[in-house]
Amino acid sequence: MADRQLFILTALLIGISIIFSYSLSSYIVVLFGYSDFHFVIRQSAFGLLSILIMWTLSQLNPDVWLSRLGLALFAGSFLLMLAMPFMPSSIVSEVGGAKRWIKVAGFSLAPVEFFKVGFIYFLAWSFSRKLGHHGGMGLKQEFLRIAPYLVFFVFVMGLIAVTQKDLGQVVVLSLALLFMLIFAGSSGKVFITLMGTALAFFLIFIFTAEHRIARIKSWWSLAQTQLEPFLPGWLLTKLHVESYSEPYQISHSLNAINNGGLFGSGLANGTFKLGFLSEVHTDFVLAGIAEEFGFLGVMLVTMIFLAILQRIFKIANRSRDEKSYLFSIGIGLVIAFTFLINAFGISGITPIKGISVPFLSYGGSAMIAASIGIGMVLMASRKVKFKS
Repeated sequence: MADRQLFILTALLIGISIIFSYSLSSYIVVLFGYSDFHFVIRQSAFGLLSILIMWTLSQLNPDVWLSRLGLALFAGSFLLMLAMPFMPSSIVSEVGGAKRWIKVAGFSLAPVEFFKVGFIYFLAWSFSRKLGHHGGMGLKQEFLRIAPYLVFFVFVMGLIAVTQKDLGQVVVLSLALLFMLIFAGSSGKVFITLMGTALAFFLIFIFTAEHRIARIKSWWSLAQTQLEPFLPGWLLTKLHVESYSEPYQISHSLNAINNGGLFGSGLANGTFKLGFLSEVHTDFVLAGIAEEFGFLGVMLVTMIFLAILQRIFKIANRSRDEKSYLFSIGIGLVIAFTFLINAFGISGITPIKGISVPFLSYGGSAMIAASIGIGMVLMASRKVKFKS
């Protein structure tokens, strides 16, 4: 039997997202002339489909279907990402030079969301066959055995960063790969070396794109005032950046969080969703929840996420199959890093990356893809025995 608690917790988050897709979208509905229930109807459809997907996958035999589904997701989404730059604008939506969405029957499909799940499975499948404990081998030997993965990863991350201009997904997948290598048996020396290399590539991607430089300066123009008590004056003077026009997103996000206080203003009573935060029901959903349900509401959502991660990692820990073990860990890492990057962004700790909150933000691709990942973990849990 699949893990019931993981299924119920994930379905609970999806239910919360449906409620807030109605509450937080009121301004967008009026601005663009949609019907009052436009977003809640679509999110309900996405949510019900996601729950059905999780339940269906949880009933399948992991020995037969886990590899079939995982490798199909990996190959199919990778081919779609390769083809997207060459597709006509009638099929691919382009915003700011970034081609991220394929138009399908009135909906927008983001292949990178499904690629994340497929890529995690591919790593788990391949690592379980090719890697193992490093056994005291030297750093050079370790790098030789993981070199093919790194070459492919650099190519894919370049594809996502250049053609889709989505550095946030690059960060999430980079962190997931680094930690999965450790769980697959690589040494700490490899982890530290790769972390430094990833940081170097991250800086290169930032400083070779004007919109990313502007975003960093935008964030720093607000963050520098908060760091004044901790940094020497001469350093602050050298790093000082004049206020940019973009930081209003972060400032209004912080104001929304502050306005919510401990208990919040109440469902549908938030004010910063009324044009101050653009599309708060998507990337800024946590700020919207903070304003309407306060600190306690955000804590409740966070506790549900932590409970989901606890169940995923428990399934991984008790999996007898190395492939299921690594895949479950990878899915848990992707969910955790995505949530943290979004939470840090809307609270001004790090620059905003345009990353949605798993299962909470409005949107079909991210929710359905994440539900496939959870469904595959549920499938793997059928072979795990535990009492709670």
